[in-house]
Amino acid sequence: MDPAREPTGAVRWSTHDVALHPDRVVKRFRVEEGPGPYVRERRALTLLAGRAPGVAPVLLGAHDPVAAADPPALEMSRLPGVPLRGNPLGERQLTAWAQAVRTVHSALPSAELARLPLRHGHERETVRRVRAWYARLPDRRAAPAVRRALRAGAEWLDGSGLGAPDAPPGIPPDVPAVFGAGDGNSANYLWDGHRVRVVDFEESGRSDRAYELAEIVEHVASWVPCPFDAAAFLHRFPLTPAEAARLRDCRTLLALVWVFLLADDDPAHPRNPPGTAERQARRLRRLLDDGA
Repeated sequence: MDPAREPTGAVRWSTHDVALHPDRVVKRFRVEEGPGPYVRERRALTLLAGRAPGVAPVLLGAHDPVAAADPPALEMSRLPGVPLRGNPLGERQLTAWAQAVRTVHSALPSAELARLPLRHGHERETVRRVRAWYARLPDRRAAPAVRRALRAGAEWLDGSGLGAPDAPPGIPPDVPAVFGAGDGNSANYLWDGHRVRVVDFEESGRSDRAYELAEIVEHVASWVPCPFDAAAFLHRFPLTPAEAARLRDCRTLLALVWVFLLADDDPAHPRNPPGTAERQARRLRRLLDDGA
């Protein structure tokens, strides 16, 4: 999801340090994040190299930490292209983007996919995190529109059935599993004029198509600073009725997450233009109204 995992007064928007070289990239992971992001990205690059070569960087080397204070690092090929984020996206870019997403989703055979752990931040984990935010995050700093959206989001979440303790964990039984990149930031998709390739697999793992598509179209990058046509993008993914219904719920859940994250943006060091949290609150209310 890209920014910090927990709203606590200041949002941290990066979980790694990246050194760009002419022909390679060295990505160093933060020690305090634990081994998870490093392990997930290393596994994803290894799997995709064998199952969908060309859609992601080639892993050139993996540097495990020698001491506890040493950050793990991955060395990978540098892909051509510019990030989709911040650029106007026409039919060619949207089609190529959708193709890259489908390639990642379908890269692994079902038996191999079934052995993978769930991606970081899948439904139940995200619901648990949101409920924890509701339990402890004061909203006195938030604008009135944001507070109203959070109250409406709480009511929706209580009635949604998402993350219910009695529901089976993992992928719902009526939707197929896919391999999910796990981060919807359009900055992680590079357009070279012909095709789109994917970087950043820190959150990756077993997921489902509706959840992964919701990650993309509800990420703040979908409309800040340059919006893309989310409906046209989603139209490139024929969904089953079960997936379409789940997509609505997943979009609402992740829009709610972004209300929290954006409301917690540090006013002394804002990452987004003034009023972004209020605009996100309106986006959440539209989703709630559409689903009513």
